Amino acid sequence: MTKSKKRTKPKQPAKINWGGKASSGTGWFNLILGLVAAAALIGGGVYWWQGRAVNAEFMALVSQGQAALEQVEDFPNLGRTHLAPGETRSYDTSTPTSGAHDPFPTNPGVYGSPQPPTKLVHSLEHGMIVLYYDQPPPEVMEQIKSWSSLYSGLWDGIVVTRLSGLGPKVIATAWRKKLELHPFDPAAVAAFIDAYRGRGPENKVR
Repeated sequence: MTKSKKRTKPKQPAKINWGGKASSGTGWFNLILGLVAAAALIGGGVYWWQGRAVNAEFMALVSQGQAALEQVEDFPNLGRTHLAPGETRSYDTSTPTSGAHDPFPTNPGVYGSPQPPTKLVHSLEHGMIVLYYDQPPPEVMEQIKSWSSLYSGLWDGIVVTRLSGLGPKVIATAWRKKLELHPFDPAAVAAFIDAYRGRGPENKVR
């Protein structure tokens, strides 16, 4: 009598999770990941909505401040050459609007300490607006900061920098343009920013 062959157990296929119940660790991870994604989405939506609100308010002020542009001072073109590394330049004003300048501009943003005038002039050549402040009321500073966050491009942004001795006064400058404001007039500043932002001689973008 022939012996029967021993049957081998067939190999079980690898288990694949087709979306069934996950392990407790994976579930918590997915939950946390979902909450983080939801928070990012909500935060992005709030930021977008706030940006739209600030922009709408700004453009309304632009319309109101057109008459103030008649007070803007025009200055002659004192040149656009770059200084050599380590070279300095003295201007005849603390708020220059043209002239030889540093090869590197000051980037858009709000600065708590005075920025080098040679770099600020290059910022103006790019088409940025430079706002000078010293001790303005808190609500004025908040408004200026919101505008700076609204316009942050390297060719059309806003630089906000401290200049000692101004007190509550704010000075707005563009390439060969200046507007002094005391007391502060948000409509006048908004009109100035809109009129000259992005229109520097190096690369006009507006």
